[in-house]
Formats: sequence, C-alpha cells, structure tokens
Amino acid sequence: MEQLIFGKNKDRFYMGESEDKALAEVTFKKHKDNIIILDHTYVNRSLRGRGMGKILVDRVVSYARENNLKIIPTCPFAKDIMEMSKVYADVLMSDATLQEVKDVACPL
Repeated sequence: MEQLIFGKNKDRFYMGESEDKALAEVTFKKHKDNIIILDHTYVNRSLRGRGMGKILVDRVVSYARENNLKIIPTCPFAKDIMEMSKVYADVLMSDATLQEVKDVACPL
C-alpha cells in the first residue's frame, strides 16, 4: 500500500491512496447556512482499531470551527464520539435541534 493521504472534496473527508481509493471516509451535508449534518463514517477493515474514524470526525470538527458551523451528528459513531467529550461542545448541536432533522438518517 502507498502512503495514506487525507483529502477533502465538496462534502467528504477521506483517507487513502487517492480520492478514488479511499479506505476511510466521513460524509456531511449542509442543512442550513451555518449547520452541517455529519451523516456517515466508514473505515476499511484494514484500518479499523487505529482511531481513523475519530481522526476523520475531528477533521469535520476543524472544518466546522474554521467556517463557523455547527454540527448535527446523525451517524451513531460520530454522535457517540462528539457527545462523550466536552471538546466538541462548541460545534455540537443539541438534541432539540436534531428534532428538526427527522428526515435525515445515517446511511448503512
């Protein structure tokens, strides 16, 4: 395997040899002007157990901070990570806001 790179396209951060050969990814979409929905994380078996999913969630958090955005995590993995630590409190939207997003789910 070649060296892993981090990249970003419109609504996705990925890690792998290239964008087309991503071994891990996190996806999000714009909900409102200042809110994004973090809806999916994936890590290939070959990279699991190394914290790659959390690294990618942290990339989205950094992106949100840089762009003055809030995050609604609908993906269970991302939601667990963000709710377990106060480090994410500045970008994490409350469960009350999540009520507005009833039609958004974490894809399998």
